[in-house]
Amino acid sequence: MLPRYKILCVDDEPANLRLLERLFRQSYDVMTAESGAEAIKLLESYDFAVVISDQRMPEMTGLDLLKQAAEMRRQTVRIMLTGYTDAATLVEAINSGVVYKYLTKPWVNEELLATIKRALQHYEAMKAQRQLQSQNERLQTRLTLMRQRLLELVGDFTSKISREAGEKSRRLYNLAAGVGEAFGLEHLELENLKSAAALKEAMSLDIPLDIRTNPQALSSEKYKEIKLAFSMSLDRLFGLPELEEAAITIGSVYERYDGLGFPSGLKGEQIPLLSRILAAADALDDLMHKGRFKTGSASTDAIISLEKKAGTELDPNIVNVLKEMRRRRPIVLEESDLVFS
Repeated sequence: MLPRYKILCVDDEPANLRLLERLFRQSYDVMTAESGAEAIKLLESYDFAVVISDQRMPEMTGLDLLKQAAEMRRQTVRIMLTGYTDAATLVEAINSGVVYKYLTKPWVNEELLATIKRALQHYEAMKAQRQLQSQNERLQTRLTLMRQRLLELVGDFTSKISREAGEKSRRLYNLAAGVGEAFGLEHLELENLKSAAALKEAMSLDIPLDIRTNPQALSSEKYKEIKLAFSMSLDRLFGLPELEEAAITIGSVYERYDGLGFPSGLKGEQIPLLSRILAAADALDDLMHKGRFKTGSASTDAIISLEKKAGTELDPNIVNVLKEMRRRRPIVLEESDLVFS
């Protein structure tokens, strides 16, 4: 047997409450309150599907009661009964979402019963929506934890193959995250960027170091060989839905802003934004750790060298963001404090 819906009727006139109780009691569990304060106590103890309240009551109006009910029981559908014309109150109540519907007194029983039926349908729809939202939130939490654990495992694996590559993965993860935040990325985009940064070195172990700066120097056969190996490496990520965006980002990280890059010769904004951000962070890391600017923070000389790549290898806008980050505070690239988080 299905549980009966609970309905709370609130009115300071006992005669009205008796009428409402007789009208609903055959189909619903009905509780009554003669004041807003009494109704609040009932709302603290019971989960009502619908609250029906008179507007004009002493000490607490119906609108004030329904506002509190909305905070206490978000799924409860709220209906107002009013025996006088107060357009401003009704407009405020409906526009704010506090009141689902209002009816004038004296009410028509058939109309009120039909309104309650629609209100319960709305209640079920809202409850299902909130359950779905809760399920989605739990799923997203699980996926986030899975992704973090996977990144940790890949980082450990990369470090075992190459200590240098493992260290760079951690530096790049943190640096790309900082650039993404400065660039104003939304949460999901930022998470995808961080994943790509963490995985980029593992997916690129067989890529020659000069593939971005001078891919034309490779023979046609060698170029095809590297392209195939890179594609096969990325295909492993495309089998994991939570990392597909990361794979897309890594797949274009060796493109050049001037269209002379690897593997597809994409140009300018044809290159995905996350790929352009990761490429700039990767170039800065290389300057700091493979060039002549190996210090604990991004020196002015390193930023100047990075600027020389703007418009050719790198997106000028993203280089400017890195330059602004350097102006505001040093960009720390030491390995000791870098972790995936």
